[in-house]
Amino acid sequence: MFPRVKAFFDEATNTVTYVVEDPHSNACVIIDPVLDFDPASGRTSTASADEVIEYIKNSSLDVMWILETHVHADHLSGAAYLKLANLSLGR
Repeated sequence: MFPRVKAFFDEATNTVTYVVEDPHSNACVIIDPVLDFDPASGRTSTASADEVIEYIKNSSLDVMWILETHVHADHLSGAAYLKLANLSLGR
């Protein structure tokens, strides 16, 4: 059985956050989460990360890891925000 992959495209930064799921255990990994940033105002938003949280909760997934594949010059990381979202990290 192959893992399920859900992509969340962030138009503002032209980047993608992935949720990769194990269909047998409902364990998942979040890869390269985006924290929204508006350069004009200097403000951040959690809209992109909140979409990922909603998907994980609605799918009853258990987050095992949050991975960053590289340093992100094109967006801020939403990893810290997602970690605080109480998504059953590593249970």
